[in-house]
Amino acid sequence: MKKIVRILTVAFLLASALPVQAQEVRHGSDDFKIGVAGYSYRKFSLDQTLQFLKDMGVKYFSVKDWWLPLDSTKEQMDAFKAKCASYGVEGYILGPIYMKSKADADRTFAYAQRYGAKMFIGVPDYELLPYVIQKVKETGIKVAIHTHGPDGAAFPDIRTVVELVKDPSLGVGCCMDLGHTFRSGYDVAKDIRKYGKWIYDIHIKDETAPSKAGQTWEMGRGMMDFKAIVKALRKIKYQGVISVEFEKNGDNPHPGVAESIGYLRGIFDATAK
Repeated sequence: MKKIVRILTVAFLLASALPVQAQEVRHGSDDFKIGVAGYSYRKFSLDQTLQFLKDMGVKYFSVKDWWLPLDSTKEQMDAFKAKCASYGVEGYILGPIYMKSKADADRTFAYAQRYGAKMFIGVPDYELLPYVIQKVKETGIKVAIHTHGPDGAAFPDIRTVVELVKDPSLGVGCCMDLGHTFRSGYDVAKDIRKYGKWIYDIHIKDETAPSKAGQTWEMGRGMMDFKAIVKALRKIKYQGVISVEFEKNGDNPHPGVAESIGYLRGIFDATAK
């Protein structure tokens, strides 16, 4: 009996010493680029914000002009990019930037050119759209118009962008704010499927109600159907960044952002084929 036990013990030890074949694990979150909208950390320095993103494993964020002013030089922009890279983060898009005149548009497109951007998030006045389209044609820099929901601001939803721009080949599309879409009373997943070719960028958040009274909440605690939304994004084969925008609790947003990022990754995994 003792001999048998010794043999089994030796066999176990030998088996334990054998190299284990590492299995590649694929997650549904690998299908999408996850980012954070810079507005979420509006009361924090660039270094604090980048550290938050690094801690969450988030590689993309939208750059607001309080970190990189519109009159920044090329040298200042290169230094900014280098700092982001040191945290493993990319400032993948600029904005939102509001444009109320041709001078504003000229300044904004020049800013994007110095940065080397292929696209920025912009909110032009309605009457400025023809000039913005002209600037897109001249520079090759696309504009993703941010939607603002039922609060009375310009471009309440993607329909306004479609109605005013008319032609999706002109290089002016939408930074679709899914929370504001929900607050406007629309079926978010249906809108994604219907207007997919117009969607250049996405801000994602949860909301407490499908009405103007709705408020940003941690993702998964509100009323939005994120499984349906992510399935719609898969359906249109969305290739852009999906950036969490957390407007709640500006003094201490990070717990809510982190919770929302974790929830979003879980939804990506749950909806993967």
